[in-house]
Amino acid sequence: MGLFSKFIAKIKGTNSFSPADWLDLEQELLASDLGPTLTCTLIEQAKKVKSENAESALTQILTEQLSTRSRDSLVNASGLTVVMVVGVNGTGKTTSVAKLASSLKSSGASVLIAAGDTFRAAAVDQLQTWGDRIDVQVVCGSANSDPASVAFDATQEATRLEVDFLLIDTAGRLHNKKDLMAELEKVKRVVEKVSPVNEVLLVIDATTGHNGLSQAKIFTESVHVTGIILTKLDGSAKGGVALAIEKELNIPIKWVGTGESHNDFARFEPTSYIAGLLS
Repeated sequence: MGLFSKFIAKIKGTNSFSPADWLDLEQELLASDLGPTLTCTLIEQAKKVKSENAESALTQILTEQLSTRSRDSLVNASGLTVVMVVGVNGTGKTTSVAKLASSLKSSGASVLIAAGDTFRAAAVDQLQTWGDRIDVQVVCGSANSDPASVAFDATQEATRLEVDFLLIDTAGRLHNKKDLMAELEKVKRVVEKVSPVNEVLLVIDATTGHNGLSQAKIFTESVHVTGIILTKLDGSAKGGVALAIEKELNIPIKWVGTGESHNDFARFEPTSYIAGLLS
């Protein structure tokens, strides 16, 4: 059931909402990871909605909270497109790299993956397994090798092979925030000695709520994030998190992961998302 479905059903049957009704709606929105600022905004605007046009009015109100930036992939039309995928460990970052590779390959593009999270052996092994499964080459370095070196070698290889996309998995945890951000900046700087980084996708776990927003703010301070991959946006996720992310960060969600299979990955559809909040 959508966040506003009970509200719409009730307002259609009456022109008055009691203080207790508004409090219930406020608590429901807060529990759905919208955050206090956005919740307050939506409550204020919802109070102006009339029963006869409740659904259309709320659709407009919610749509206005989403980012207006393009959700299209940033592609180098004349050669290699380099995509860095960043995010903290545990968000589904490495799996998202593989799913994105599979999606691009299914569309007819050639893809190479760089296993740049060298500090986590499991991430490299995971990508190699995925690479075998979806038939995409994965460039790896030795254990604990310099991530920037792996990314540099992969960029050279992608250029040599003339592939369409290079996807670079990156470290999600180092000793502290400063080290991690410096490492990401270094990877980007080294890669761009060979080819520009066209897109930086930040992976956020939908179930982490405002903790995910805090993570996002840290990453956007160090690397120019061009889009978001929102993982675990399924029955276990609280529906408001996508709205909160776009309202607070003005970064477009471009992809969503909804399951474990490589096929459980799709473009974020704002219209369908808003309809889900209302239905």
